[in-house]
Amino acid sequence: MIFQDRYDAGQKLAARLEHYAGDPNVILLALPRGGIPVAYEVARTLHVPMDVFIVRKLGLPGHPELAMGAIASGGVRVINQELVEHLGIPESMIESVARQEGEELHRREQLYRGSLPFPDLRGKTVILIDDGLATGATMRAAARAVRAEGAQRIVVAVPVASPQTCREFETEVDETICTVTPLSFFAVSQWYQDFLPTSDEEVRELLMKAMKDLPRAA
Repeated sequence: MIFQDRYDAGQKLAARLEHYAGDPNVILLALPRGGIPVAYEVARTLHVPMDVFIVRKLGLPGHPELAMGAIASGGVRVINQELVEHLGIPESMIESVARQEGEELHRREQLYRGSLPFPDLRGKTVILIDDGLATGATMRAAARAVRAEGAQRIVVAVPVASPQTCREFETEVDETICTVTPLSFFAVSQWYQDFLPTSDEEVRELLMKAMKDLPRAA
């Protein structure tokens, strides 16, 4: 299966999440930027609240697509210790990248959320959505941060994922839904006809539409 774009992927993912439709205890949290269009289609179909959760990958200098780990709102940090030890990455390099990504995380929080308070996740079923999972580093940071915020149940839902990563999440969260898990997985982008970057403007527009047209989280 190849998705036309992130909106098409969201519509197909929503079909796997129908059992949450209209549930007042559910909230969708999208990982920006690529997860926002996917989550919007899911939230629109299920008619449940949607918000954004900021997570930043800690890419290896010179190879930014290779994740050393990730950071998330609330000060959560996840490090890929196996990779760090295998490559002999010094702590000073991790700290330097974490500072840079922390600044971008703060910028995006101000840009996307402004002064709006973050929803109360205590006792909620939180569905974390992105456009795909490769290593899963950013999603792991998000799941740990959401758990720390008091979520009762955590669901990870994506249109496409590495089979191994999807299996790993089955033991890390309460429910994992990966629409497709192709054996020949190399990158999330290969499963989309249109995988152009999602802009900040598109993110803001979709979040405003969600606030206007969808239920609001308590």
